[in-house]
Amino acid sequence: MVQYNLKKITVVPNGKEMIDIVLSRTQRQTPTVVHKGYAISRLWQFYMRKVKYTQQNYQEKLSAIIDEFPRLDDIHPFYGDLLHVLYNKDHYKLALGQVNTARNLISKIAKDYVKLLKYGDSLYRCKCLKVAALGRMCTVIKRISPSLAYLEQVRQHMARLPSIDPNTRTILICGYPNVGKSSFMNKITRADVEVQPYAFTTKSLFVGHTNYKYLRYQVIDTPGILDRPFEDRNIIEMCSITALAHLRAAVLFFLDISGSCGYTIAQQAALFHSIKSLFMNKPLIIVCNKTDLQSFDGVPEEDKKLVMEMKSEALKTLVGQGGEATNEEGVLLTMSTLTEEGVIAVKNAACDRLLDQRVELKMKSKKINDCLNRFHVAMPNPRDHKERPPCIPPGVLEAMAKEVVDKAEKEKRITERDLEDENGGAGVYSASLKKHYILADDEWKEDIMPEFLDGHNVYDFVDPDILHRLEELDEEGIRLADEAEEEFEMDGEQLTPAEREALAEIRRKKSMLIQEHRMKKTVGGNRPIVPRKFDKDKKFTSERMGRQLTKLGLDPSAAIDRARSKSRGRKRLRSPEVGEGDAMDMDGAQLNKKLRAMSRSRSKSRSKSRPPNEVVPGEGLKDSAQKGKAIHLAKRSSKKRNKNAHKGEGDRVIPTLKPKHLYSGKRSTGKTDRR
Repeated sequence: MVQYNLKKITVVPNGKEMIDIVLSRTQRQTPTVVHKGYAISRLWQFYMRKVKYTQQNYQEKLSAIIDEFPRLDDIHPFYGDLLHVLYNKDHYKLALGQVNTARNLISKIAKDYVKLLKYGDSLYRCKCLKVAALGRMCTVIKRISPSLAYLEQVRQHMARLPSIDPNTRTILICGYPNVGKSSFMNKITRADVEVQPYAFTTKSLFVGHTNYKYLRYQVIDTPGILDRPFEDRNIIEMCSITALAHLRAAVLFFLDISGSCGYTIAQQAALFHSIKSLFMNKPLIIVCNKTDLQSFDGVPEEDKKLVMEMKSEALKTLVGQGGEATNEEGVLLTMSTLTEEGVIAVKNAACDRLLDQRVELKMKSKKINDCLNRFHVAMPNPRDHKERPPCIPPGVLEAMAKEVVDKAEKEKRITERDLEDENGGAGVYSASLKKHYILADDEWKEDIMPEFLDGHNVYDFVDPDILHRLEELDEEGIRLADEAEEEFEMDGEQLTPAEREALAEIRRKKSMLIQEHRMKKTVGGNRPIVPRKFDKDKKFTSERMGRQLTKLGLDPSAAIDRARSKSRGRKRLRSPEVGEGDAMDMDGAQLNKKLRAMSRSRSKSRSKSRPPNEVVPGEGLKDSAQKGKAIHLAKRSSKKRNKNAHKGEGDRVIPTLKPKHLYSGKRSTGKTDRR
């Protein structure tokens, strides 16, 4: 049976692109120089070569499309039915048939015009026949443009389909929408299927892989199926039906016993009975999910009875496969994907059931006899009457016991997640990164003193008696503070009435300043800045500042002068070089001209620009040469991207007016340089 890699089908060009590609290739790969003085046989050969080359190119392109797209009758029935569900095989076959018809028509056109060219008696007539042949071929391609566009859409969708191997070990998950199929798949595989709390989140087949007993298993997540007639099911549901019908797999039928999916257990049981014919000859496990919301023991008796009926049906399929009653325990399982309780048990049960069935089928096949003929079991002959029972060496027993102990300790090991849960959870508990340090003393792990500080080794500056000295310093600080409190404590009894009034005034002003500052903080940055011309209360004047500084016993003249000099704009002063006598001798125009020139020269010296390679302190560069190299590398890295489109194989533009390869003649044999 032919296997197709649907992801490697070549891109299908549309009609216009294919015409451009073929005609451009014909123009570039065939001779272009012809004169009416040539012999007529030479003219025939020239134009026949053009027609044949064009026909061959079309033939190659169309044949590649027909050969690369899978034939629905040759591939696995699963892929055949899946493609029929997704694209309607009638439309698919019709499009490929039109491409095949176009290929045959182009071959016929080329054959006819090659015959007609032999009757051309001049350059003009031969050229007309060539143009007519190429034009009819292009017309045929234009007519199949819709089919080519349809096949390109099919190709893009095929490339997005998952790579499913119909013959490998497969676990198939099915059931109603929103019962936890995708969550289970994400738990047992590395697939990242979207999980949402609404129905039909999964709209196509998803594939993941898991390992069990050194074997690789393919896990397929199917979209949800509703209990309704076959003809009413949509494309999403038909993908699941197709997978159930054609894949040899262990089937996990999911039940939501909590009812949070929006469907009752009775509805889910009805779906099971309506599609149970698809479960024949397949290992079947009924999985009761979401036990964290509703335990199986708490399910009502009516619903539990329906579940037991489903279990009996699953056992019938098991007995039909030759299974034994000992496997009855693995038919009905419970689990919760939220708490992960029972997830691994369901996976292991499905893998075991599938492996047993595949081994049993292989034992019944005809190939087993060929395999058994190659095996020979050697039985040693007894050399004496001494019994030699099997024994395990003591060293092996000790190693096994040690392994069991290590495994138990590993299971009991406290993880960071456990510590986080015990100490308040995420956001409260902060994991210690120092507890795994390998140090000579474990007490050093939580040492707050850094090893390096500001590029210096801290230990070089540590005094051995540092702790004793720190204690003495703390004691001295406490003693000095007590003495200061005793000296500077202000009691009302020790002050004169005037000093008491001054102290009360100071405290009142301090409290007002604190309240004003708090008001500003509460308002934040939302208070508008009042321009000085609207400051009617005159709160922010230099005179007021002078009065306040005078009250405090300070000289306000320097502060007032500084405030006035900042508030006024800079005035242009007369140059000191121009004396009063010179100014008297000059007229007004000459004086203004000289002043302007001098101010211009002074401004140049004041705001002289810095060369780009000059190193500014703090830039981290060694010298101007290094800075120049850095600027050069920065310009190269930020070079603008060339946005001019590259010419493709279907581009027929001639960039220069007289391209040399078309007008300089053909190269002779053995010559490779036309210059």
